Amino acid sequence: MLAQRVASAVVGVPVIFVLILIGGDVYVAFVAAALAVAALEFQHPHLGWLHHLSLLAAAFSAALAGGAHVGFNWVLWLLAGATLITLAASLVRFRADTMLADWLWTVGCIIYVGFLGSFIVLLRDFDNGRDWVYLALFSTFAVDTSAYFTGRVFGRHKLAPAISPKKTVEGFAGGYAGGCAAVLLLNYVLGLRIEGWQAALLGSLLPIAATIGDLAESGMKRSMHIKDASELIPGHGGVLDRLDSLLFTFALYLLHGLRRQAAKQ
Repeated sequence: MLAQRVASAVVGVPVIFVLILIGGDVYVAFVAAALAVAALEFQHPHLGWLHHLSLLAAAFSAALAGGAHVGFNWVLWLLAGATLITLAASLVRFRADTMLADWLWTVGCIIYVGFLGSFIVLLRDFDNGRDWVYLALFSTFAVDTSAYFTGRVFGRHKLAPAISPKKTVEGFAGGYAGGCAAVLLLNYVLGLRIEGWQAALLGSLLPIAATIGDLAESGMKRSMHIKDASELIPGHGGVLDRLDSLLFTFALYLLHGLRRQAAKQ
C-alpha cells in the first residue's frame, strides 16, 4: 500500500504541478474531468455508475468548473439549473419510495463535488492564483502526509472511530503541525507576502478544514458500506478520496482571497 501511494505521488504530483502552472482552459478541463469522475464515484454506491442521475451529476459537476472560469454568476445559475433538471429527471423513472431520496442525493452530490470543486478553478483565476493554488494544494498534501506517517508510527488513540477507525489523535496532531509548517514555508517560498498573523491563522485553520473534509467523505463511505470511492488511483482509492480534503481547504483559501480582494477595493 505504501509503495503504491508513493508511486502514485511520484507520477501524479509533477503532472498536477505543470497543469497548475499552465492554467487557463487546460487547467479547467483537467479540474472538470476530475470532478466528473468524483461525482460518479459519489453516485455509484447509491444509484450505479450509469444511472441517468449519476451521469447528470457528473455532467453538472464538470460544467460548474467551466462556469467558474467564466464567472461566479455562472456557478449559481448552473447550480439552480441542476436542481431543477435533476428533479425533472428523477421523475423519468418514477418510484414513489425512492424518487425524493435519489433526487436529494444527486443534488447533494452536485453541491458537494461540483459547487465546492468549482472553487479550485475560482482560486486559480485570482491575482497570483497560480501561487495560491500551489499553497492550498501542497499545504493540504502536507496535512495528509504528516497525519498518515505520524499515525502509522505513533497512533494509539482513535480520533473518530465511528467514522474513520484508522484516524488517530496522534495522526491529527502530526497533520496539524505539518499543515501549519507548510503554510508558513510556502508563503515564504512562493513570495505571497501574507502577513504573519494571517499566515498563522491560515496555518491553524487549514488542518482543521482538511480533517473535516476527510471525515465528511469517510462518513459518506461508511454509510454506503464501502472502503474507497473507487480503485482508480493505486494506493489512494478514487479521485473523490483525493479531493475530499481539498474541497474544504480550497473553500478556506477562496474566502481568504475574497477578503483580500475586498480590502484592496
